[in-house]
Amino acid sequence: MQLDSLYQEVILDHYKHPQHKGLSPIFTAQVHHVNTSCGDEITLNLNIENNVITSLTWDGQGCSISQASVSMLSDLLIEKSLEEADVIAKSFSQLMASKGTSDGDPEILEDAVAFAGVSKFPGRVKCALLGWMAFKDAAIQSQGESK
Repeated sequence: MQLDSLYQEVILDHYKHPQHKGLSPIFTAQVHHVNTSCGDEITLNLNIENNVITSLTWDGQGCSISQASVSMLSDLLIEKSLEEADVIAKSFSQLMASKGTSDGDPEILEDAVAFAGVSKFPGRVKCALLGWMAFKDAAIQSQGESK
């Protein structure tokens, strides 16, 4: 139970002190995603140079889960190659699909393992995945731009 409290604190800290919030005017891709079940929304700007994420900025509104999740995502993915980012995103998606049976890999997900408890609540999984789905779309969009 003590670990759950720590994870809740990590999520609340990212919600109260979001990382990389505020849209950069320089980007190779911009996407806007809305969680239609609750109204949470995120606009994400992604900048990629030489297959490396040089900037990932965002703005949005919604619950602590969606906003903290995209904050952690931005912290995790900046300065990663698209291949490394894909491994991290897949690991997070697997954690969210685990329905509480996985603790996640802290070597890959760092603070984002705090969302392991969220995976027990199907209604909140969409909140946690909102920014991650936006990132995936932006990554695809940016690769189309670079070809």
